[in-house]
Amino acid sequence: MKNNNEQELMEQKRSIAAIATPVGEGGIAVIRVSGKDAFEKVNAVFRGKDLTQVPSHTVHFGKIVDENNLPVDEVLATVFKSPRSYTGENTVEISCHGGVLVTQKVLETILETGVKAAEAGEFTHRAFLNGKMDLDQAEAVADIIHAKSIKAVDAAHQQLEGRLGQHIKQFRQQIIDATAMVELELDFIEEDVEFANKEQLMKLLVDVSAEINALLETYETGRLVKDGVKTVLIGRPNAGKSTLLNTLVGSDRAIVTDIAGTTRDTIDVDWNYEGLLFKLIDTAGLRETDDIVEAEGVKRSQKAFEQADLVVYLKDLSHSFTPQEREEIKTFQQRAGETPFILIGTKADIEQKTEWRTEFDLKISALSGDAINTLKATLKERALENKHYDASSLLVTSSRHRDALKKAEEQVQAAINGLKLGMTGDFLSIDLRAALNELGSITGEITNEHILDSIFSRFCIGK
Repeated sequence: MKNNNEQELMEQKRSIAAIATPVGEGGIAVIRVSGKDAFEKVNAVFRGKDLTQVPSHTVHFGKIVDENNLPVDEVLATVFKSPRSYTGENTVEISCHGGVLVTQKVLETILETGVKAAEAGEFTHRAFLNGKMDLDQAEAVADIIHAKSIKAVDAAHQQLEGRLGQHIKQFRQQIIDATAMVELELDFIEEDVEFANKEQLMKLLVDVSAEINALLETYETGRLVKDGVKTVLIGRPNAGKSTLLNTLVGSDRAIVTDIAGTTRDTIDVDWNYEGLLFKLIDTAGLRETDDIVEAEGVKRSQKAFEQADLVVYLKDLSHSFTPQEREEIKTFQQRAGETPFILIGTKADIEQKTEWRTEFDLKISALSGDAINTLKATLKERALENKHYDASSLLVTSSRHRDALKKAEEQVQAAINGLKLGMTGDFLSIDLRAALNELGSITGEITNEHILDSIFSRFCIGK
């Protein structure tokens, strides 16, 4: 009997198949088949040219037939020979009619030949294992699929092109060279031979530390670009929060009435502006209330404020300031800390009764559209203030990458401190190797099953 490891290895070598396009009614659906014997498996149910004999990167018309040799669908079969395919394996992409039933029937017919149904992310997993892409590039594939803004797509494309991986590999190689010199000295310690110039080693490690920190500083911008800017709209009841949200997104997503306390829970809506995703959060009006449901809504408003990337406080200009409002705004401004805080006067088209000497960032009317375009530009400007970003910027967008970079930088700093204290090479080598492991975990040069399972679980089936 084969042991579990052998059976697992055989499963990994089996050809896999999955529907690679969204399931539903459409003109065309694509079914991807990949594996060493993918051509033979598909050929068994394909009536047309012999797919085992045709050149790579060619398309062939034919029919998929069932076990009784009855036609299932007319298809186009595109052949990609190893290693010139997405996975690095022999691959056939079958384009069939896009109906739900016919697509599923074509897939089932292929699976009946002994092909295994692909798991989520298994095609990209195989591409990584076969050296077609680094691990950070594989993660970028998932980021592109899940991207909700143009800027998020741009950032993912940079990573998919290998820019981040190349950058990390450059200074990882510098640490490898330094480690080699340190460890070579250990082999000749009795001869008192020095291979590593301590001053040069110190400069190299200081430079690497600076490069790692430069990458880490891009994470906050990368996070906002990838995940979106959590923008919380807060203020007193009937301040115009729901009306503004509806105006920005261009549809009635939040209920608007003249009744105070209409919004009783936070409402999250995605809004794209100039390629940047804003996650707008409409909150319950801030006030003391005996209503249990509304009180819970106010509590959630406070929680949303604490997690915000951008805070927009709305004040109804048609009502005078109360002492409570004045104190409330000051408190929120202080609590916001480094989180950008914007004070907006609403209902500017109505007679203004606000007398408090307050410098509003902007006065708007969501109903008439006054200053709305200026507000949109202000939101983007404040969200990215103190954050350098342009289309060419190299960004760290993954918390996994950030954590690995932080740990690597800590190990490099430990080596720097060790050099200053005159520690021997064996101690320096421990720190440098730990830094190498952390950096290698980003590109996949060093990895484990736990990391891989976590990464590829984000993928859809068929990719």
